Amino acid sequence: MKRANQFDVRPRSTKEREVFVRWLDASASLWNETNYARRQAFLTDESVWDADTGRLECKYKGVLSSSVAQQLIRKNSEAWRSFFASNEKYHAGKLDARPSPPGYWGNEDDGRVLRTYVRNDQYTLEFVNRSRLEVPIGSELKDELGLNRNQRLRVEVAGDPKWSGKQGRLELVYDELEETFRAFQPVTIDSSRLDSPLASEEAALDVGANNLVACTTTTGSQYLYDGRTLFTEFREITEQIAHYQSRLEDQHTSSKRIDRLYRKRTNRRNHAQDSLVRNLVERLHEEGVSTLYVGDIKGVLSTHWSPRVNEKTHNFWAYRRFIDRLEDVCEEYGITVGEEPEAWTSQECPVCGERDNTRRHEDSLACPCGFEGHADLVASESFLRRQSAVGSMARPVYLKWNNHDWRGHHSPPSIAETMANEAYTNQSTAPSGNVALGDSDD
Repeated sequence: MKRANQFDVRPRSTKEREVFVRWLDASASLWNETNYARRQAFLTDESVWDADTGRLECKYKGVLSSSVAQQLIRKNSEAWRSFFASNEKYHAGKLDARPSPPGYWGNEDDGRVLRTYVRNDQYTLEFVNRSRLEVPIGSELKDELGLNRNQRLRVEVAGDPKWSGKQGRLELVYDELEETFRAFQPVTIDSSRLDSPLASEEAALDVGANNLVACTTTTGSQYLYDGRTLFTEFREITEQIAHYQSRLEDQHTSSKRIDRLYRKRTNRRNHAQDSLVRNLVERLHEEGVSTLYVGDIKGVLSTHWSPRVNEKTHNFWAYRRFIDRLEDVCEEYGITVGEEPEAWTSQECPVCGERDNTRRHEDSLACPCGFEGHADLVASESFLRRQSAVGSMARPVYLKWNNHDWRGHHSPPSIAETMANEAYTNQSTAPSGNVALGDSDD
C-alpha cells in the first residue's frame, strides 16, 4: 500500500532560493523540450521514442545533474505510455472522451507550478532538530554555491513524516502564486498495518450542505459536522473574485490576484474536508467500525433546489473529491467503503417508518406519530438501519470547524443559525439527474 508524506521546503538564503528555483525551472524546460520533440513525432506519425533525449540530457545535466535529468525523461515516457494506453481504450470504445497527449509545464499565464523528480536513492531526508533534505544538483549550480563535486544541495524542511517505509521517487514543487516549495515523498507500507481484525461494527453517512456530514454507527454513536461557517467563508471569497473580475480590462480573463483567491478558496475547503475525513475515520476506527456506507450519488441533484443550494453541491462541497479522500483514508484503517441507495432516508420516521406525512423544516424532521429529531442524523440512522441492526442512540457529538481542526460542541446549531440559511437540501428524495462529481475550481 502506497502513501505519501508532505513537507514544506525552506531554502535558507536568497542565493539558495534562487538556485532552487533555477533547478526547478530547468526541469520544466527539459520536460517541455522532450515533450515537444515527442509531440512533433506523434503529429507526423513517427515514433515518439525516436526523439533525441540523450542530447537533451546532456544539455541540462550541468544544472539538473544526470540522475534528475534521467528521471524527468523517464517521467515523460511514463506519461506518453499512459496516453497511448488511454488512446487504445478510446478507439476500442471503452472511453467516451478522446485523450490528449501529455502537456507542457510552467505556463506563466496560468501561474507557474514548477516541479521535478528525484530518484529514490538520490535524496536523503533527515528528521532531527533542524530537519533537512539533500538533493543532487548539476555542477554549474554547485560552482555557484561553492559546493564540491561530491556534495548535494541541502535545504531545511518542515513537517513530520506520517508514514515510514520504503521511500519512492521524490516530487518537488514550486508554486509561484503561493511562493512556496513543497516535497512529496511516496512510501510503501505494509497494507495490513492498520487493519483491525476484531472490528465488526458498521456506520453510515448522510452528506449534505449546511451540515457537511451526519454519521451513525451500530454502536449508537452519532456525529454531525457543521458546514455553515465554511460555506460563508467560501461565499465571501467568491464575491471577492467576482469583484476583481469585474475590474479586469478587455481581453483579460484573470489576474494573479484572482488566481490566488481561487487557490485560497480551494485550499481552505480542501483543508477542512481532509481534516473532517481524518477526524471521522479515526473516531470510527476507535469504535471498531469495519464497514462504512455512503449514499449512491446518482439522482442527488434536482432542478427544484435553490441556486444557493446548487452552489454548495457543485462548487463548495466537491462530493467526488470527498468520497475519493474518504476511501483513501478508510483504506489506511482497514475500513471498507460501500455505496448504497439512500432514497427517502431524510423523510423516513425512525420510529414508525412513515414517509409521506412527515414534515421537514430546515434541520428538523417531525412525524404525526409524535417523533421529532434532527433531520440529518435521522437520515444517517435510517440509512444505516437498511444495512444493519442498530442499537439505542447515544447523545450526538456536534463538531464545528475553527480554521484548524474540528472541535466538539455540546449543542446542535441554534435556530438562529438554521434560519439564516435556506431550507436544507433534501438529497434523498430528488429524482435522477446530473450530479456534481468534481471541483469547479480546478
